[in-house]
Amino acid sequence: MLIACAGGGFLAYRLAHPTRATLHAASPVPAAPAAAPTGPPAAEATPSAAVSAASPAHKIPEVLPDLTLPGLDGTPHRLTDWKGHALLVNFWATWCEPCRREIPLLRSLRRERSADGLEVIGIAIDYSDAAEKYAREARIDYPVLLGEQGGYEAAAAFGMEPVLPFSVFADRTGRVVTLKVGELHPDEAGFILDRVRDVEAGRLSLSAAREQIESGIGRLNVRRAASVRDGAH
Repeated sequence: MLIACAGGGFLAYRLAHPTRATLHAASPVPAAPAAAPTGPPAAEATPSAAVSAASPAHKIPEVLPDLTLPGLDGTPHRLTDWKGHALLVNFWATWCEPCRREIPLLRSLRRERSADGLEVIGIAIDYSDAAEKYAREARIDYPVLLGEQGGYEAAAAFGMEPVLPFSVFADRTGRVVTLKVGELHPDEAGFILDRVRDVEAGRLSLSAAREQIESGIGRLNVRRAASVRDGAH
């Protein structure tokens, strides 16, 4: 199941020409050299939308794909290395503003949900030197895998074109529970992770969890959009 949320502040970035050999960013990284490539501007979704089924580039997998990407120290890692953990796999880039806003939340989720066996994995679709520098500056304390061009293939393995940010939620057995497109908010993350925990405990079937997530995220986005409208008056 894929959910695309368009509540207040939602911004999704689409990379141009995903099959090219170079990366195309929506806006340049502030500290990047002048030759850094640029791409199309960000598109802001309408706040009236709640939850909609997006059209993925390919079929979303039922289980985590067996991806191998280097970590910040250059050591190759496979997603299956974290088998036995509930996973939140977050695709991001340094030039993506909502991606950057998510990082404090991802850090706190990893800390607060450690008792539930949660691990957060960041996959940077970005230049490796930019990702390494930003990871240090933002004090990212969860594993970061460096996508560069391989990040496109990683996104495609999840049935996605490179739209950032997006987050994949999987249970301890590697089953993909849901995929959230756009900036992840604390209430959404908590709701989804509670459903993942219910699946692992046998309290919910996978299909029931997906239905609850879709309806629950819809309610949260309607509430968030209403709050934005009220704040504008």
